[in-house]
Formats: sequence, structure tokens, C-alpha cells
Amino acid sequence: MELTIDRFLIGEKRTIGHLGIDGERLCYTLEDRVRPDGVKIPGETAIPAGRYAMTMTYSPRFKVVLPLLLNVPGFEGIRIHAGNTERDTEGCILVGYNLDGDYISSSRLALAALIDKLRLPAWITITNGEPTWHSI
Repeated sequence: MELTIDRFLIGEKRTIGHLGIDGERLCYTLEDRVRPDGVKIPGETAIPAGRYAMTMTYSPRFKVVLPLLLNVPGFEGIRIHAGNTERDTEGCILVGYNLDGDYISSSRLALAALIDKLRLPAWITITNGEPTWHSI
């Protein structure tokens, strides 16, 4: 299974993207700010663009099984989970169906849909730049 995140809005505090599964759009993503290579502020920096293996494991923080990205250079414990603003990310990837400026909503619904569709083995490719889909 192949997931993609196409980051299309890279701002001063947050990064917005589209998440797709096997070429079909699913939802928006919200992450911390993308910083130059080699610059990392813990809990305030988006992971590097690239391709990562994924698994599903129990999250002690959220007390549920969530997607976990593996072998992210310089990062540990990167999950995809529900949340609404960059304050909720701590370096992770948030998902939501609606985008309103710097806020995503319906994130629990989007996360449930993602988990329902996710099959292992799975990979996620994250890119910075032009969006694959111009509206959602």
C-alpha cells in the first residue's frame, strides 16, 4: 500500500498537505513547519520529505493503535493522529477533512477512515511543492 503526502502550503508555523492512498485523495494533513536540512527544533519541525515504511503500533500517549513512520532520520515516534493545529503535532502528522486557514477539522473522522483503509505493508512518500490535487 502506498500513501502520499503532497505538502502544498509551507508556512512560518505550519505545513499543509494532501494525503492520498494508492492514488486516491483522502484528506488534508497538518504538520509543523518545514525547516532547512539539518535544522531541527524538537516538537516544532516537520519530518524531512522522503519515503518511509509504516506500521501500526499501540501509542502509550493516545492509548490506541495508530500509524507509525519508521526510520525517519533524526526523529522518533512519528505518528499520524487526530488534531487541529500545529500545537497538536509535536512533529507528527495530523489528518482532517476540512481546512480553514491554519486549522483542520473533522480529524477523528479522517483518522478513522485512514485506519480503516490502511493495510500493511505500507509506505508513505512525503514531498514538498506543488499539490497533486488542487482541491479536496
